[in-house]
Amino acid sequence: MAKNRFDDQRGPNQRQLRVAELIRRTLSETLMRGDVHDPDLGRMSITIGEVRVTADLSIATVYALPLGGKGGDEAVKALARNKGELRRILGRALKIKHTPDLRFMVDETFDQMDQTHRLLSQEAVQRDLRNTQDSDMDGSEDS
Repeated sequence: MAKNRFDDQRGPNQRQLRVAELIRRTLSETLMRGDVHDPDLGRMSITIGEVRVTADLSIATVYALPLGGKGGDEAVKALARNKGELRRILGRALKIKHTPDLRFMVDETFDQMDQTHRLLSQEAVQRDLRNTQDSDMDGSEDS
């Protein structure tokens, strides 16, 4: 029976990571230079936070967010409208046989970081952290 290589839980391979980073960098530079002829994209300063590529390199999911965090849905819609032009630009830069299909998502990483910061700032958490640090300094360990 053949091993289904898409069900393993190993994570992305080096080629996926390299292609994803090249896509991220190329899209960022393209948007920064204003190479896409869309007035909506020209008005926004969009950050490409991450790109994830499928194992067969057929689909690239691009996580994007405008600077300031407002209007993420508008930015994603504008990017999706210009997907063809962005793929053409990527096709020239990637130098691989097939350019991945682009899917755009709002990058929620910054919201998650803010939520984590709020949680860590709570008094109960700070008290627990102080208690843990005090017990570590006393040399007591729970072994």
